[in-house]
Amino acid sequence: MAKFDPLTSSVNTPLPAIARFAPISLAEMDGVKLQDRNDTKYVFGQEQLAAVLERMLDEYRILEVGGVRGTAYRSLYLDTPDLRHYRDHHNSRTLRSKVRFREYVGSGLVYLEVKRKTGRGRTDKVRMLVKSIPDTLSPEQASFVASANGGQEVLVPSLWNHFTRYTFVHKRLPERLTMDLDLRFSGPDGESPLGGIVVAELKQERIDRRSTFARIMRDMGIRPAGMSKYCVGMLMLHRPVKHNAFKPVLRMLERIRQAA
Repeated sequence: MAKFDPLTSSVNTPLPAIARFAPISLAEMDGVKLQDRNDTKYVFGQEQLAAVLERMLDEYRILEVGGVRGTAYRSLYLDTPDLRHYRDHHNSRTLRSKVRFREYVGSGLVYLEVKRKTGRGRTDKVRMLVKSIPDTLSPEQASFVASANGGQEVLVPSLWNHFTRYTFVHKRLPERLTMDLDLRFSGPDGESPLGGIVVAELKQERIDRRSTFARIMRDMGIRPAGMSKYCVGMLMLHRPVKHNAFKPVLRMLERIRQAA
């Protein structure tokens, strides 16, 4: 089923300000892993990005690997045949999870990841290194997912997601920030881009209002906004799923794209 991915992944968004950030290596960033954390998401138009980066310059370092800033990602989301993970998110279940393979394109690193909402407003993520994105879960991988989720369930490929990610680390505070651009979704029913949108995620051990990025967002009138790439991808690919709860997110994305 993983064969239905027709897209290629590459870093293709020119951002002149990116070159002006001080770099941080993967080894240095290990001290800010934050696997158990608070996530705050912001969604804004790509035309605002240059102004945001300019204000971040003195406070953040950017992840650089092999002299390259920005990484192409591709993810394969897995769900039950009746899409329980999608429905749990739509129905705002407090305890829910997502399962995906994620490849850091060009690095040779591929992980099987289980991301869970724990019910305390926190996100817990566990992952295991795998050789490549397979067509189906191996017994070992299925066991890993069952252990993380607390139960066995049949999981099948649901959709692919591609994007370019820039990762920033605050110079003084224990926080990381990711920015995803050039989002695209694909599946056996076609592909759909979500251009012009930046999805930023502030990852903190606990919510810290001293965060420079949170202050920049407040100053620019950009409020925290929930947006699941998996759920939005399902709708962008016109899957026949219930989506009333996601209509505000779709309207927000349309408003941002029209304002560009």
